[in-house]
Amino acid sequence: MANFALKYGTMRIPSQQLLSELSQQVHQHKAAAVRWLQSDDKDLNFKRSAESWSVLECIEHLNRYGNFYIPEIGKRLEKNTTHPGAFFKSGWLGNYFAKSMLPGEAMKPMKTFVSMDPAGNSLDKQVLHAFIRQQDRLLELLAQAATVNLKNTKTAISITRLIRLRLGDTFRFVIYHNHRHIVQAQRLIP
Repeated sequence: MANFALKYGTMRIPSQQLLSELSQQVHQHKAAAVRWLQSDDKDLNFKRSAESWSVLECIEHLNRYGNFYIPEIGKRLEKNTTHPGAFFKSGWLGNYFAKSMLPGEAMKPMKTFVSMDPAGNSLDKQVLHAFIRQQDRLLELLAQAATVNLKNTKTAISITRLIRLRLGDTFRFVIYHNHRHIVQAQRLIP
């Protein structure tokens, strides 16, 4: 994923290629969650420290963001009357948000909003089932997005309704954010 961001630094890419690459990433995220369903609950709740998150906390965090972004994207796609563009060009803010989510060698911890912080909750494998359902819905939305203009379709973001991102950037942000926390969880259980 990091090579993708570096290769397309200005983020001008054929729309279908972007949707295809993002769909591949979503399939990988879903596959990781399906594998974790075979793991022991103790392993899924293991934390390296009191401040760190377990696998289930990582996934619950993603579910909480998905609860906002998936309906938001669906609503914007339903109301959309644009025609697909051959290329997607990222906006500067959307590109910044998306790239900031990409994991690195030593991922720098980021602050999360209290409402999105799953720490301290009693979690079980239902978290994984919910995530898998969200990934299936995300794949449907990516397929549906092939019929609209990824640049001219705008979505709200979770932190404020005043800022709207291009649909392509919203997909990138959500999927890169998912990738960041999947990588974090994989460091606990491969």
